[in-house]
Amino acid sequence: MTTAPSHTARAQSFNAAAAQYAANRPSYPPALFDAIEDLTGRSLTGARVADVGAGTGIATALLHARGADVIAVEPGDGMAAQFRHTNPGLPIVQGTGDDLPLADDSLDLLTYAQAWHWTDTARSVPEALRVLRPGGALALWWNTDAHDVPWITDASRRIARHFAVNVSAEQRNIDPRLADPSGRLDFAHRTVRWSRRVPVDTHLANIGSHSIFLVAGEESATAFLTEERRHLLAVFPDGIVEETYDVELLVAIKPPAANA
Repeated sequence: MTTAPSHTARAQSFNAAAAQYAANRPSYPPALFDAIEDLTGRSLTGARVADVGAGTGIATALLHARGADVIAVEPGDGMAAQFRHTNPGLPIVQGTGDDLPLADDSLDLLTYAQAWHWTDTARSVPEALRVLRPGGALALWWNTDAHDVPWITDASRRIARHFAVNVSAEQRNIDPRLADPSGRLDFAHRTVRWSRRVPVDTHLANIGSHSIFLVAGEESATAFLTEERRHLLAVFPDGIVEETYDVELLVAIKPPAANA
């Protein structure tokens, strides 16, 4: 019997694969940022934003492109180094959502792209309320696989069998009660569907950059990815995979009287 990798080990696993992550992970569609503006009731242009768990800067760069005055917060040395290589003009500081290196009431928007689940909500919720100005917003989002697409469902089942994981749990089904068990935040929820077409090698490198692969060991991960290539080419004989995602977005506004 093997012991499941710890939450911390999985969180830290990305640092050794930062370049692979930056080159192959999916981005986010413009409609996501439209939804954020709609739910927060303000434009991203000129907004003071911190993007936490910024990783290689995929979301940070998109927020900057929308006109936000954005700073990245990232705990990992490997990911931060890749961030600086990819986004040399954007500011980044070391920190976590559980202990933000940011001033009280300083932000219009606090964002977590693929990162809130790595925090301890007993600490990250009060920290979010501390750094947001009254009326500021916390936005959390995840690119999740669209499981109504048959080939994606089949692939997820293969991952679940090979790595002995609960795919539903890994997909982090969005539930405001899990995002904030304390109930202090009133989340609105939107789903934004989008897709991208990528070579099979890019798709395999993308899924191989997820923590479950990174902590499994090279032999186990390689065995799965080799077999998975065969399955994918049966579905996509031209070697171009159409990945379909549902971006699950949660947005909560800090009430005027709220504090940490």
